[in-house]
Amino acid sequence: MATLMLQPVPARGADGLFNEDGYRAGLYRSPTPLEHEDAQVLEPEGLLQLLREQPGVVLIDAYRNPWLHGRYTLPEEHRNLPGSLWLANCGDGNLSSDWERHCREALQQATRGNRAHPLVFYCRSDCWLGWNAAKRAASWGYSRLYWLRDGIEAWEQAGQTLEPSQPVPYAGSQQEF
Repeated sequence: MATLMLQPVPARGADGLFNEDGYRAGLYRSPTPLEHEDAQVLEPEGLLQLLREQPGVVLIDAYRNPWLHGRYTLPEEHRNLPGSLWLANCGDGNLSSDWERHCREALQQATRGNRAHPLVFYCRSDCWLGWNAAKRAASWGYSRLYWLRDGIEAWEQAGQTLEPSQPVPYAGSQQEF
């Protein structure tokens, strides 16, 4: 498994796991790369230091939450890093125009339009959703990006607390996700 993680991200569409834009579009819960071309990779200790040095950092949880019949339908409680915005589904590899607009607007609001505002993306361990979300933010012009690679589990294993969370409300189409 370690050798898989050391390999570079495959070329766009080369293995069917990545779409033409280079986003992971399947098997989201699988080993992730050790690096990110658009974001600085953090461990929990590095995130704690960043939060001490820059208290205005925006934490973005990209964990999925199924959207069905006009509502989120995750059956269990979701917990994330305190103070996080849960932008459910914004780390998906393929977004409809409605979901993309939702994600863009949420980041725009969270940063007050400042594309140099520091953003930390994460999901769970072995989860590509945070990786995708950071890549997408870079494509939208955000420049101070971080990725907490091992996400929620690493944060909790480092002795840090989690809190119950609700996703940022979605007002787009009734299309299932």
